[in-house]
Amino acid sequence: MLQPPSGEQFGIAHGALRATLVEVGGGIRELYDGERAVLEPYAAADMCDGGHGAVLVPWPNRVGDGRYSFAGADLQLPLTEPARRNAIHGLLRWSSWRALEHQPDQVLMGARVNPQPGYPFQLEVTVRYALDEDGLTVTTTARNLGESTCPFGCGHHPYLSPGSGTIDGCTLQVGASTAILTDPQRGLPTGTEAIRSGPLDFRTPRVLGEQVLDTPFTDLLRDGQGRAGAQLSAPDGSAVELWVDSSYTVLQVFTGDTLAPGRRRTGLAVEPMTCPPDALRSGQGLKVLAAGEETSASWGVRLLRG
Repeated sequence: MLQPPSGEQFGIAHGALRATLVEVGGGIRELYDGERAVLEPYAAADMCDGGHGAVLVPWPNRVGDGRYSFAGADLQLPLTEPARRNAIHGLLRWSSWRALEHQPDQVLMGARVNPQPGYPFQLEVTVRYALDEDGLTVTTTARNLGESTCPFGCGHHPYLSPGSGTIDGCTLQVGASTAILTDPQRGLPTGTEAIRSGPLDFRTPRVLGEQVLDTPFTDLLRDGQGRAGAQLSAPDGSAVELWVDSSYTVLQVFTGDTLAPGRRRTGLAVEPMTCPPDALRSGQGLKVLAAGEETSASWGVRLLRG
């Protein structure tokens, strides 16, 4: 049998929850609660499209012109979004990951970022996917294996599923008080806007309708545990809830309008990011890891039934 485009498949389950993680990119291909999709899947016979479930390391989102400076050196990344002249979503999306641990309800995926032109640093990266009665928890850990400091950011690219149909009839809530404004041609930050009312105000649940979003939200509103998040509620009363811990400072919300015709607006990307777009250039929110230093961040998702 030919291997799927996403490589070896790693299934986990807990009660009615089941998920499949993949070798190529180390991401999540599907998450179901019974027969209801929690995250919009892609088929085992297909390549990952639109970043579905991808791990975004060592930076999330975009780096304008792929060019940045660090520790006195000018560095140039490959332009992986050539039409917009950007480097996008890190270096591990198409790499082979290994399952370092695989238990019935969890799997630990691992990969290494090796020194290369544009990112002459070495990282050991693991992502633990675990299912329990509270849903899916995803914990990303990175350790600097080099002898000098290195810049680091991470993110993930899950698409919340509306169940059947499109997201147009769904209600969205995002707990955030600031929107990062971006250039529509390149997706790079141009400034910020305090959310008080208007089309970017999702602090109170609101029907998406035909609204187009590819917007980073920050200054996230947190509970007593330091968690923030978003909720997509379907017309049938079910809802998918995504939470992030305090390490994630940005939620990028993308309605999928630029995807292939059959995938447009069939899921809502809510992308946890530890830093805003273009952080390698701006330094904003970017972590600088000392030699041997380790950092971790967690997010999770679950289905709420009406």
